[in-house]
Amino acid sequence: MARIIQFTGMVLTGPDSEKRGLWSVDGRLTFHQPAGEPERILDGWVLPGFVDAHCHIGLGPGGAVDPGTAEEQARTDLNAGTLLVRDAGSPADTRFLQDRRDAPVLIRAGRHVARTRRYLRGFAEEVEPDGLVEAVRKQARDGDGWVKLVGDWIDRDAGDLAPSFPAAVVKDAVQAVHDEGARITAHCFAEETLDQMLDAGIDCIEHGTGLLPRHLPRLAEQGVPIVPTLINIATFPDIAAQAEPKFPRYAAHMRALWERRAERVLEAYEAGVQIYAGTDAGSVIRHGRIADEILALHGAGLPMAAALDAACWAARKWLGAEGLQEGARADVVLCREDPRKVPEAVSGLAHVVLGGRILR
Repeated sequence: MARIIQFTGMVLTGPDSEKRGLWSVDGRLTFHQPAGEPERILDGWVLPGFVDAHCHIGLGPGGAVDPGTAEEQARTDLNAGTLLVRDAGSPADTRFLQDRRDAPVLIRAGRHVARTRRYLRGFAEEVEPDGLVEAVRKQARDGDGWVKLVGDWIDRDAGDLAPSFPAAVVKDAVQAVHDEGARITAHCFAEETLDQMLDAGIDCIEHGTGLLPRHLPRLAEQGVPIVPTLINIATFPDIAAQAEPKFPRYAAHMRALWERRAERVLEAYEAGVQIYAGTDAGSVIRHGRIADEILALHGAGLPMAAALDAACWAARKWLGAEGLQEGARADVVLCREDPRKVPEAVSGLAHVVLGGRILR
């Protein structure tokens, strides 16, 4: 006998499109009423399961975590409605979490690639410029179609943020990843790092706090999205305070980047740059905060429909994942009210359904 769930509320098939009449039959969605009786009837505003486009399952403050902790991180994200994770770098091998009924769909990026002693200890594969191309090739082969490059970090000799690698080497590394059939994204805080990455043909920008008007047309024309991780950028004042005694220039720079964080995201959105929601959970940010990131994007000035799109329909399409269409896997979340009109509805979801299994 088929396992049937009926969704009686409004189904949001896009940020501005809706319809009624949706069922899950043996874990697959259909808009055609099945012959059998439903086991459960769920009411609420139906959306595709949320996407966290910048998340670090398997990563903790000191580096890799044990499998049990990684499972707990995955469950925490799942319970918050994150049903698809684009991993943005982890030193732990989290392949054991893939294809499971109790974990989000996980698209892995392998391990971060960073400059020697220019990133958080224990997080990345650290290389010098002459080893960058081979390192990104390795990660492209080990991951699920994505590579994460640390594009900048504090240069202690300069006392400020600076690009991690020479521009010519970055360009060669991006090409190497593309030759492997993968995409590459880059951690970018500083202004000049964005120029370097756009020149190299990068596929995505993480954080993008150094965004300037000159970058906007290039991002839009090249189709390069930004994952702003606003709830992580909120930690910049604390980072600046800790760095102030030794690196006052760096501290001032981090505060300046923080002060214009919302304006930069809104300017990018208004210029036609695609924005995606990512929490940066895993080291400093706790897991399960996708709703906070959606609300932060809305707080930065994005219409709520656009903030939802950043974590739902557009994000899934970008990653090649199914949404709310006939025959898609039944990965959905239900809000108690229309989240486009009541933004807070993305917090405290009514139901979470993964592959047709009701988790809450």
